[in-house]
Amino acid sequence: MAQQVIFFILAIIIATFSILAVTSKQIIRSATYLLFVLLATAGLYLLLGYNYLFAVQIAVYAGGVMVLFIFAILLTNRPGENIKTELPVRRIAAGITVIGGLAFCAHIIYWNIKRVGELVSQADISPVKLGHTMLGTGKYEYLLPFEVISILLLACIVGAIMIARKR
Repeated sequence: MAQQVIFFILAIIIATFSILAVTSKQIIRSATYLLFVLLATAGLYLLLGYNYLFAVQIAVYAGGVMVLFIFAILLTNRPGENIKTELPVRRIAAGITVIGGLAFCAHIIYWNIKRVGELVSQADISPVKLGHTMLGTGKYEYLLPFEVISILLLACIVGAIMIARKR
């Protein structure tokens, strides 16, 4: 019962601060709200008993990635200024993109639910098997997305440096 209460509290925190991060007009506040989302996600990992993922979430995401975001914001923007409101056409395009993304995610979840059920039902998931799954190159293994994200972060860093150099 206590775990369910903690789960719902963390879920409410994640949902609330996610909405605030997206809708805030001050970019530093948005980054701070994102930090709260990452910390609450770490709380979910701790609640599930995934101590390693909890530590990684705190160290890598809440620590490293947030520092990177804050540096990028401070180098590229004036953090005290409000962000102007977008045109209605852009809001409609963003809404359509969100609906498309949700439909895509729902499609992936629907077609992979059997595979996820098989993985969850196995009681002998070892850290070695988890490591091979995360960094393997076969089917249902995730090395390519991992590398794509690292290239994306590198591109963000280079872009922030280039924008900062122009000033």
